[in-house]
Amino acid sequence: MQGSVGSPGPSEHETVGAYALGILDDAEATAFEAHLAGCEWCAQQLDELAGMEPMMAALADLPGAGTPAIGESLSARPGPRLVEKLVGEIADRRAQKRRRGFYMIAAAAALIVGGPFVAMATSGGDEGGGTPQVLADAGSAQTAFETFTDKVTATDPGTKVTATVATQEKAWGTEAVVELKNVAGPNKCSLIAVGHNGERETIASWSVPEWGYGLPDAKTEQARNPLYVQGGAALSPDEIDHYEVSTFDGEKLVEVDA
Repeated sequence: MQGSVGSPGPSEHETVGAYALGILDDAEATAFEAHLAGCEWCAQQLDELAGMEPMMAALADLPGAGTPAIGESLSARPGPRLVEKLVGEIADRRAQKRRRGFYMIAAAAALIVGGPFVAMATSGGDEGGGTPQVLADAGSAQTAFETFTDKVTATDPGTKVTATVATQEKAWGTEAVVELKNVAGPNKCSLIAVGHNGERETIASWSVPEWGYGLPDAKTEQARNPLYVQGGAALSPDEIDHYEVSTFDGEKLVEVDA
């Protein structure tokens, strides 16, 4: 877009950062607003940079801010290079947040459509720490469950839900797989590790579809199959008192001793 009378000049597109930070004088702001009325690109950039006002308070604490000289404004006005750096940093952080959001949505989608055996794992390797991953096939969580030697089973007399928690000690805490049976849907549930000191850590969360899991009298094999969900806790095995499978509404479906 070519500059017109009253426009901020040839670099009017670069003025969007300074405008978002509120450091233009009245004449400059008026000129940019006239440009903004006909520039879709600047309007989009301004929307992306909305909410940057709190950063202005931090500018006064920047090294070299100093005390303003007589006649200078008490509000420090950062130079063009600092404005450009701040805008660039904000844009990068917003892009990172969008990417993280996309990964979380993709993982949740895989969990929902993957069937009864797909599980969200929140644990890393022995040397790593806590990078979420999706176990992409039916054998992953179930194989881990069958491999782990420490298993404890419990059935709640009221809900009739049966849970078997298999665990393995890791350098970062406890890796756990729960096998869940006789649970009806629709519902949303979590596996929670409860420490001897009362500390609670959510190991994994999942949705139970309408057909449920591990129902022996169900008409479909899908509903008769148990659910396997794998995850991890920072608590070590000897720090855990018991495990709870609870709904998001706070109803405890079953409690399993550690």
